[in-house]
Amino acid sequence: MVSLSVLDLSPITDGSTAAVSLRNSRDLAQHAERWGYRRYWIAEHHNMPGIASAATSIVIAHVAAATTTIRVGAGGIMLPNHAPLVVAEQFGTLESLFPGRIDLGLGRAPGSDPATARALRRTLHSDPDDFPHEVLELMSYFHPEDGQMVRAVPGSGLDVPIWILGSSLFGAQVAAMMGLPFAFASHFAAAQMTQAIAIYRERFRPSGIIEKPRLMLGINVVAADTDDEARFLATSGRQSFANLRRGMPTTLPPPNREFEKEVTPFRGIPLHQVQSVSIVGSAKTVKDDLTDFVARTQADELIVVSHIYDHSARLRSYELTAEAASDYANPV
Repeated sequence: MVSLSVLDLSPITDGSTAAVSLRNSRDLAQHAERWGYRRYWIAEHHNMPGIASAATSIVIAHVAAATTTIRVGAGGIMLPNHAPLVVAEQFGTLESLFPGRIDLGLGRAPGSDPATARALRRTLHSDPDDFPHEVLELMSYFHPEDGQMVRAVPGSGLDVPIWILGSSLFGAQVAAMMGLPFAFASHFAAAQMTQAIAIYRERFRPSGIIEKPRLMLGINVVAADTDDEARFLATSGRQSFANLRRGMPTTLPPPNREFEKEVTPFRGIPLHQVQSVSIVGSAKTVKDDLTDFVARTQADELIVVSHIYDHSARLRSYELTAEAASDYANPV
């Protein structure tokens, strides 16, 4: 059975504010909990006018306090930006406040442009290639050895599940070597997805944390009552992504008919030719495409991101997606 989860960047729409976006994130999480989603993850990004989740651990607390059963976590924390001890303390605090509900996904990218990355670095010598060692250091604060001088309080002795995030082959290798769950960013970087999945599964070493590979894949989904309406709603995300690629990130714009021609069907495209996994359509279209994608990848879990301008339409999209996946999704 496949689990279904939510990835939220707390989008700031044209003419709105971060305060409204954060309230919308809380509202979406409450609905997602009722609809049976397993996790609600917040993504760390910086210097992005359309994303309100820069202070990720604070947003996680905001969402977790408004829900009761859904797991809440980071998808992810960009480890080069933070001292591992600080991350352990933050997530130890979250786990102490919301026991049994906190996840920690870790990535090695800064989640920002080069200038912002330099502003975020805690030293002048922070190197993303140090990522595996920093993951091990972070894990040591949750499970310290006898005599360890530095301990995370809160954090020491707490069970906070750690996932490795990746958009390339490197993350797959790290997750396999450490025997950790792996989440691949196929929602924006699917070109190496098939190869990354193969590497992770072939090289996985049981760790005592999990004994077999556990794979989560990111997907963009825009669902509506009709295919035409979904294609129209999806143009907001298309415009935003195009602006980002041009080096001009913006707030999330309203949908625009002129961009509908760029919304192409997902099903039937060979996976090695997919640049991003985007499913757009009615409940039936979404169901067929999700079923096809799971059959081709054998994913254990899907994490859904929906870039939709209108909050009520975004809620409706997640509701329809949950209904479309109900035949095979396992929310527990």
